[in-house]
Formats: sequence, structure tokens, C-alpha cells
Amino acid sequence: MIPGHFEYHRPTDVASALGILATHGDEARALAGGHSLIPMMKLRMAAVGHLVDLQAIPELRGIEVGPGRIRIGAMVTQADIIAHAGLTAAAPILAETALMIADPQVRNMGTIGGNVANGDPGNDMPALMQCLDASFELRGPEGARTVKARAFYESAYVTARSDDELLTAVSFAPTGGGYAYEKQKRKVGDYATAAAAVILTRAGATCASASIAMTNLADTPVWAEAAGAALVGTPVDAAAIKAAVAAMRAAISPTGDNRGPVAFKHHVAGAVLGHAIARAWSRA
Repeated sequence: MIPGHFEYHRPTDVASALGILATHGDEARALAGGHSLIPMMKLRMAAVGHLVDLQAIPELRGIEVGPGRIRIGAMVTQADIIAHAGLTAAAPILAETALMIADPQVRNMGTIGGNVANGDPGNDMPALMQCLDASFELRGPEGARTVKARAFYESAYVTARSDDELLTAVSFAPTGGGYAYEKQKRKVGDYATAAAAVILTRAGATCASASIAMTNLADTPVWAEAAGAALVGTPVDAAAIKAAVAAMRAAISPTGDNRGPVAFKHHVAGAVLGHAIARAWSRA
């Protein structure tokens, strides 16, 4: 199918984009990489009267790696993330996750802002942003504000971002210690059946801190706080990993679909988290 009729806008600054969104209200939608919105338009699942393409806005691009904070513009692509040596050195889990998103064609167009902003529970970056305790920068008619990733997602495709706001950047602290993003999917390009993001640090032979988040196992990404807490103070042995997996399973609420029934998803979630914890600990 082909999309319905729409007016195409290509602003060159954020203020102009916000002005178009404010003028046309519910009829206008912002376009980042297009991998979610364009298919919905083609299937007539989204009626868009005014399409606001963000590709020509330089202020939405750029990667800043500082000693205490990393800032990534919303229109930075997954390929940009993979290619940036400074970002990979400061937060290697970003590139590891980006490399698991679809295929090179998608990664060359798909943006971090589009991946986190639309509230799709199957996207990989939202859970990672929760694992990183990232913040999202939003701009709208009332000015700029910042929302924590862990407070941003309300339900499937529903977030704290208002329709007249743009997500302009994500930011988070550099990561230390061990990390891993583990993903099980049916084929290249598919959503995860289950995926786990793990960041941990060690003090001698025991775990000093741990953050765990899960992908596509509820109608929002799941930051499994209790699962991370189950590892702290332990040698991350089999018993500790088992406790973390149990805590994670208590936090998720998968639904059965063509990727498998609920029991299977709980099993896969446990397997990917166990692998992710072991790999992160080996890197710590």
C-alpha cells in the first residue's frame, strides 16, 4: 500500500520544526529515521497530514563525550554510534547494542532519537537507556525540559513526550566495569523475543553495583532494579545469577504472540539475562 496524501516539511532548525508541529497539531508528525512511522503510514495505520522531516537540522546531530557526561543528538544514527571511537571507549555497550539492531541499511538511517522516542517496547535502545540511567532532553512550545529514561515510558507507544515536543538528545554518564547486551531473535531484522542490558562494577571479588534492563517483555522497557540488587555484594556465582533471574522474571509481563507463548518468553528471558550477566562479569 501507499500512504495517504500529506504535506512534506523539511525545517532547518528546531524552532521551525516546533512551529510546524504547533501550527498543525494532531495532523503533524515528526520523522526521524522513518523505520516506524513510514510503514505505519503505508499500512494506513497512521494518518499524517503534515510530515516534518528532521534530517536537515544540524543541532540534532553530534556526539559529545565529556569526562562526566555523554550527550548524543537525537538524529545521530546507529551507524554513527558504531563508528565513533570515543563513544565506544566511554560506553562500549552502545555500539554492542547498535550492532544488534536489524541490518546495515536500517542502521544507516535509524536514529537513536527515533528509537527511544516513539515508545515501541520492541526497540532496543529504550531498555539500554534505562540501564544507563540516561536522561532525555525535550523541547516544546513551553521551552526545554529533561525526563529520566526510567520515567519516560508509560505504556506501549505512550511516553512522557507531548505531541508538540521533540526529543532533541539523550545523555548519560560514561560507563565503567563490565557490560553486555544479549538478544535472542528469530532472524536478522526481527524484534527481540527477549533481550537484556547489563552494566556492573566489581570491588575485588564481589559485585559493587549492577543495573539490568529488559527489552520486549512488557508494554514498556523494564528496568529490573531488584535483579541488579540481587547481584550486589555477591561473587556473581550461579546462585546470585539465579536470584537475579528470578527477580527479573517477577518484574516482566510478556504476552504470547508469534515469537512464542508466555512460558517460552520467560524461559528465553532467563537465558539471555544469565548469559548477559556472565559476559558482563567477565569484562568487569
